[in-house]
Amino acid sequence: MEKYQEIQRSIIKKYRKDIYSKFVKGVMDYELIKDHDKVMVCISGGKDSFLLAKCIEELNKHGKINFDARYVVMNPGYSEKVKEHILKVAKELNVKIEMFDSDIFNVSQKMDPKKACYMCARMRRGCLYSKAVELGCNKIALGHHFDDVIETTLLSMFYASEVKTMMPKLHSDNFPGIQLIRPLYLVKEESIISWMNYNNLEFINCACPFTEKSLAKDGDGKRTEIKNLIKELKKINKNIDYNIFKALDNVNLDCILGTKKGGVYKSFKENYEE
Repeated sequence: MEKYQEIQRSIIKKYRKDIYSKFVKGVMDYELIKDHDKVMVCISGGKDSFLLAKCIEELNKHGKINFDARYVVMNPGYSEKVKEHILKVAKELNVKIEMFDSDIFNVSQKMDPKKACYMCARMRRGCLYSKAVELGCNKIALGHHFDDVIETTLLSMFYASEVKTMMPKLHSDNFPGIQLIRPLYLVKEESIISWMNYNNLEFINCACPFTEKSLAKDGDGKRTEIKNLIKELKKINKNIDYNIFKALDNVNLDCILGTKKGGVYKSFKENYEE
């Protein structure tokens, strides 16, 4: 058996409960992929997106949904070393990737060095949408997982003063007919790391030269701060992350001071009766 076949087998055998079943549940519960969809799977070179690619491959080959998938890597300005590593891992996993180049790293830093990460993220997203249009795809799949959802929720509360989360799917505002989907929505990061280590795989983390310089000065940033906080809270209550997740699906509007929809704020006082 080839190594890529062993890796694929581990997803549906050893990690069936913790990864593949949760992946399928997310796809079905949130109706992320349907018959006749054309899905562009976005691969950054990290563990999450490569696992996503293998799960979607499995669903495409042996699932009950009839859809097409393209596996795309956007090169925003990686070094040759990083680029070669992504190609090496893709070959090791037997993922037929399509790589296209852009100059986003350089452009984002020149525009505003203080907001380089924000500008980079926005431009990357726009570039991916444009590529999906070019390929005739109606959905873009990203590798965000369960922990990303929880961390984003707490980041919004602690630093943006609002309650919101990372949704399992979104309609594009600027590209009509295209949706962004997150099929690993229910898969925990610890399971992904376990799968990676079990198969002796090595992926890139963040290959942005600007981020590498920033980390040496500023540490790992707010997301890592939140990740560490959750880790400490789980020592007190092991289900703390799951409870946060369920709370987002169980909002009691009778006990909320105010809500916002479509940018319009409404206070509880508007429907309050003496």
